Formats: sequence, structure tokens, C-alpha cells
Amino acid sequence: MSVVSTAVTNTFAGGPLDRCSELRSNAEWLAEQRVAPQSRIVAYYRLEPLVTRGAGGIGWLSPDELAIYPEADLPRIFLGKDDAGVAHFAVDVSSIEDAPSQSPFRDVGRFMDLRAIALRLPVGDPSTLATGKAVLDWHARHQFCAVCGTQTEMRDGGYMRKCPNEDCNAEHFPRVDPVVIMLAVRGDEALIGRQAMFPAGMYSALAGFVEPGENIEEAVRREIMEEAGIKVGAVHYHSTQPWPWPSSLMIGCFADAESTDIVIDDELEDARWASRSLLTASYNGEQGTGIILPPPMAIAHTLMKAFIEQG
Repeated sequence: MSVVSTAVTNTFAGGPLDRCSELRSNAEWLAEQRVAPQSRIVAYYRLEPLVTRGAGGIGWLSPDELAIYPEADLPRIFLGKDDAGVAHFAVDVSSIEDAPSQSPFRDVGRFMDLRAIALRLPVGDPSTLATGKAVLDWHARHQFCAVCGTQTEMRDGGYMRKCPNEDCNAEHFPRVDPVVIMLAVRGDEALIGRQAMFPAGMYSALAGFVEPGENIEEAVRREIMEEAGIKVGAVHYHSTQPWPWPSSLMIGCFADAESTDIVIDDELEDARWASRSLLTASYNGEQGTGIILPPPMAIAHTLMKAFIEQG
């Protein structure tokens, strides 16, 4: 079963910016770029990015447009450089009272939920916005040192927080939580499930966080057994997807089922074996299938599409 995909670029992946990690510790260069006229900054209000009206793209701002707000109150995350060498940043403006109605934000566009607009944005923009959202969210959640409790300071263009306590000096870095998401496959059938929170009729791939001491294959086997009581053998990697809610990496896989009887746990409302023909009909929008697939933005949709195309 050949399922590894090198061509798939899932939503929130494939960003156009060079992250230039080697420049993050260059405080002098970053200081210059923060105020350089050509630099571009995307603002977030309560983790919603500024986009142009109609969600036509990222609502980039210049440093001059943000000059009326003290930079100390609006620390900037370095996102990277584009092909022309222009530095791009993200900034959290949630501290600005009624920011959506304030200039320059209202002049450029609207703050919008990234999940709601991702598929309407130009290619590459969802990845850039996902990076900014995830890192800003991490800073909001990690203001204090987990070792000694001292308030930490942003360093390295936003990719590290440093404890100023000389007896501690701990360094903290943005976290990414690995999540396996997978379809167990048995011939021309795939195992799908739904949680009570899903829209009516929607089924998805099973998923769960990778635990300490596990590799991907072990996590896939454990999660499928825990959630649906199905034993699986070989695990096949497909592709990955950054998922900035708050900061996960979805690791898409297929797994060869070795048992058939489903026993669901409390996480699922239902689980079932779905034939390739049924999934194909649902994918094509046919009525009466009784199931709805996840939206194209989700890697679960990509996995189901890959399964359909295997037939």
C-alpha cells in the first residue's frame, strides 16, 4: 500500500517566507527591520489576523502605520523574509482598546477567524498566518518561567522566552504538539468516526496526541485501539499539517487493520467501516450517503481523498 505523498501541501503548510532562523539572535538587525519602511507587519486581535476586505489576502501594515503605538506594548514576532529580502513580522494588538475600529486596522480590512477564511486566502497566506497565530498564542500562555515563576522576556525574534532570574536563566521555546490522525483500512473499507461536537452527519479520521516515549506508529496503534477497539499492524505515513489551535502538528497516516469488531470509547459518538464507494459518493456531494466528509481545509479530508483515489 503506497500512501506516502510528497506532492500534498495541506492547508497551513507551504509558507512562502524564508524563516531565516539564523537571524533571530541578531538583535541589531531585527531592530533595524522592525522600523524599516519596506518591512511588513500583520496584526492580530485576539488571535484573529487582519485581512483585506473580502478576505483577499493578508492585511499587511508598514512600520509607519503602527508608529502611533509604542513598540514596547506591541512586541513583534519575526516571521521571515520574502524573495525580495523584505522582513515580515506579526504583532498582537489585543491591548489596543477597540482595535478593530481604530486606524490603521479599519482602513486596511478586518480581523477575521483564520479557520473561517483559510480556504479563501491566496496560496501561502494561511501558512504565514498560522505561524503568527501559533507563536503569539504561545507567548500569551507562557508569560512566566515554568521553573521559578519569574516573568520571562521575549528573545530571538519571538522564538524564545528567557528567564531574567540569574539563579535560573531558563530558556523556553514555542512548543508544537504532535497529533496522529489516521484511517485504519481493511480492503475497500476505512474506519471513520464522529464526536458529538461534530456537525450532524460528519465523520472524520480518528486522531489523538502522541504521548511521551511513543513513536508515531505506536501512537497510531494505541489511539485506534483506545477509540474503536480495532487492532492494527503496519502504519503508513502520508503527510503532515500544521494546526494552530493552539499549536499542533497533525501527522497523517494509514494503518492496516487486523481486526474488524468496533468497540467505541467515550471520546466517540459513533464509529463505522465505510466503503470506498460510499466515501466517493459523499466526496462527490451525492445525496443520501448518510455521511459528510470533513472540509477540504482538514488533513482528514486529504486522507479520505487519498483513500478514494487508491481504488
